[in-house]
Amino acid sequence: MTEFKWEHIHLRSPDPEATADWYRDKLGAEVIKSQQADGSWRIDLNLAGQKVFIAKALPGKAAEAPSSPYLGLDHFGLTVNDIKASVAALKAKGVHFTMDVTTNRPGVQIAFLTAPENVSIELIQRG
Repeated sequence: MTEFKWEHIHLRSPDPEATADWYRDKLGAEVIKSQQADGSWRIDLNLAGQKVFIAKALPGKAAEAPSSPYLGLDHFGLTVNDIKASVAALKAKGVHFTMDVTTNRPGVQIAFLTAPENVSIELIQRG
């Protein structure tokens, strides 16, 4: 049986540098810039150990993200140790939440925030 492992998440943005800055400033991502053979710059993130690639969305070549919920990839989740403190710290940084801290089931609390380009991110605390 083939073994599958996560490789990366790929985002599109009209302004990859501003998007990378948001993830660094709000979520503590490491921004990795590398110059390509053609002289262009590639912007990647290390977000909690996950590689995130940010590619420039060319005008007229990318559609706006739909409103959640929708079919297909809806969101990605990040685990936090103290969800109430994490949400308070992010709100203090101006992050918009679409769902405040909610008990999903016993021992599991979640909240949802919106990142650039309408990317939905779930924060989850288990236990």
